[in-house]
Amino acid sequence: MKRRDLVRMIGDAARARNVSWVFEREGAEHEIWAIGGRTFSIPRHRELREQTARAILKAAEEELGERWWER
Repeated sequence: MKRRDLVRMIGDAARARNVSWVFEREGAEHEIWAIGGRTFSIPRHRELREQTARAILKAAEEELGERWWER
């Protein structure tokens, strides 16, 4: 999955649920994003491994609802 698609997908879902999704800072090889009260580290690669993307989506479940990306 492309990183920009993942960030856009989470951002769209957050906006639909009135939850804030903000870019906090850049790390050495990652971007740090926050959704609600949680922070996420997203690798700064064009393509993310499917396992990495799924782990990030699963971690976002707490703020966006269970398996929100399959709806």
